Amino acid sequence: MELTTIWFVLIAVLWIGYFFLEGFDFGVGILLPVLGRNDTERRVLINTIGPVWDGNEVWLLVAGGATFAAFPEWYASLFSGFYLPLLVILLALIVRGVAFEYRGKRDDARWRRRWDQALFWGSLIPAVLWGVAFANIVRGVPLDAEHEYVGSLVDLLNPYALLGGLATLSLFVLHGAVFLALKTTGDVRARARRIAGRAVGAALAAGGAFLLLTQLQHGKPVTWATVAVAALALVGVIPAHRKGHEGWAFVATGVAIVSAVVTLFLTLFPAVLPSTLDAAYSLTTTNAAATPYTLTIMSVVALICTPVVLAYQAWTYWVFRKRIGVEHIPAVRPEPASVASAASSESAR
Repeated sequence: MELTTIWFVLIAVLWIGYFFLEGFDFGVGILLPVLGRNDTERRVLINTIGPVWDGNEVWLLVAGGATFAAFPEWYASLFSGFYLPLLVILLALIVRGVAFEYRGKRDDARWRRRWDQALFWGSLIPAVLWGVAFANIVRGVPLDAEHEYVGSLVDLLNPYALLGGLATLSLFVLHGAVFLALKTTGDVRARARRIAGRAVGAALAAGGAFLLLTQLQHGKPVTWATVAVAALALVGVIPAHRKGHEGWAFVATGVAIVSAVVTLFLTLFPAVLPSTLDAAYSLTTTNAAATPYTLTIMSVVALICTPVVLAYQAWTYWVFRKRIGVEHIPAVRPEPASVASAASSESAR
């Protein structure tokens, strides 16, 4: 197998890991105002992903870095053509990260509500726009002979891409709801189970429609299998959920997401960014790749570092594997009188 193909597969694996892991993070953030009826319950929801969300985002950083190093032409055309959507995603992720860190810095209800809203929007926007972006990558964009994007923002907001955004949004909400049912106790778990029971229908409708349309318009014979696996996995969520087997339901939503991403990358290969103007202008794993020497060095580094990263992340999930409930959330301690008095004096000046 050529190094260009190996690195295409590795980049696909990185995106699979990102969407599987960050997918339930996004789902939790989106469901925060729905499932958290008070501050304590919202802290429960945040604490389910608090120890792991930043590690999950590493998959995105590595995927971007690997694309830049292995397929610089793909990276350049992608980020120039998708500049505004990717910038919005980046800003949303930054706001979301800041919200995790700043929410508990002050014992003020309005302060925490504002950061809760930041968590919600910082999760919702990427959940939609990642679907829009990948749908456009599979569909193709107007690239000229110099591999430069010559379209507009409106071209990216086509019906197929918007359906892709709805698909990722619905899948991530379902993935997050099932994750919360697996990780919480009491009333929060009960409400998460109810939300998951409703979300599976939306995921089947939007995700199924998007994958079927992808297969009919852009698919290959082999991708019928991955589309079928994704559909069966989503259907399998229903009996697992009804029987209270949250672990199996989570596996099923994970399999659905993995199968969907595999479908997109198999549909795309050997192209990495098709041109809608002329097939000869398309970027492929061959004409977008870095030099063989660069790919060889990257392969050696990946072979050494990847097992270490995977082992560390697996250890993190094992350590924080237990369920969380409101009984595990300590009360917010009021500020000491001396600190409060000093703050009042300072504000009065």
